[in-house]
Amino acid sequence: MKTIKQMVVSASLATVALGLAGCAGMSEQDKNTAIGAGAGAAVGSVLTNGSAAGTIGGAAVGGVIGNQTGKTR
Repeated sequence: MKTIKQMVVSASLATVALGLAGCAGMSEQDKNTAIGAGAGAAVGSVLTNGSAAGTIGGAAVGGVIGNQTGKTR
């Protein structure tokens, strides 16, 4: 039987995968932002035992990191 953490992570990863399927017209920076937000949400959820605030905070931090990754100056 799966724990709540495993179900949240699975659902988050599935959501990110489905969202990225429609990313054909996105720039590389937009894709990195989406991937970072999805990964951050999953990590934030796990670290805070499924807390909504932790999930949202993780998504925000991950999105910013993803957005800045590979950015040229």
